[in-house]
Amino acid sequence: MARHTGKHGVRRTWVGSVAVVVVVALTVYLMMTNFRVNRTTTVSSDTADLIEQRVDRAAELQDEVNDLSSRIDTLNEFVTKDTDNASEDAGSGTMLPEVWGPGVTVTLDDSPLWETMVDDSGSTANINDYVVHQQDVEAVVNALWAGGAEAMMIQDQRVLFSSAVICSGNVLMLQGRQYSPPFTVTAIGPVDGLLDALDESQAVNTYKEYVSAFGLGWDVETSDDLHFEESAMLLQPLRYASAKSQDEGTQE
Repeated sequence: MARHTGKHGVRRTWVGSVAVVVVVALTVYLMMTNFRVNRTTTVSSDTADLIEQRVDRAAELQDEVNDLSSRIDTLNEFVTKDTDNASEDAGSGTMLPEVWGPGVTVTLDDSPLWETMVDDSGSTANINDYVVHQQDVEAVVNALWAGGAEAMMIQDQRVLFSSAVICSGNVLMLQGRQYSPPFTVTAIGPVDGLLDALDESQAVNTYKEYVSAFGLGWDVETSDDLHFEESAMLLQPLRYASAKSQDEGTQE
């Protein structure tokens, strides 16, 4: 018998080779498919979060727009609303119109007697009794508005019902300017109503008591033809005067 001296070899068929190729191809296909699915899922998730953030931000901005629009509407209503209950029409909103008519002028002044009350040290215990105070000017202003004043001036400035009257000592500060006494308050309106309001004001009557007791200045003049020029409107924060109780004293 003849002997084979060569090594044994593996017999491969073309079917087996094709099968191997198919298996490898399927494996690669599955790996690529899995990669695409995972990548799509990640992108979709990130995109959803991004969209949600943009929606939330858009909602916040819309709320801010609504709030600002509401504020603008409120300011527009304040500027353009009918001022039937106001003491004076503000005209265009930046200028007070020229006005004329009958009215009243009230003058308040410090007492000339305070100098005789100063002692050797240069002071006096009751010096406040001899000078005009903020509450005195406010009393006159409030009474004239209540009496039907249609327009008003303090010193040389046009004022509104909301203008602040501030005194430091006996120096009047009004809309950035300072004035020393005497102080004049002029109002255009029904003369009889203005005079009655001054007579009926408790705060004004208290001041008149000091006029009699300490010589404070008080003068009231009427006119049939007062004239106020057109003037720039200077707005200040609202400030309301209030009468002090007897326990707090009648003068500041």
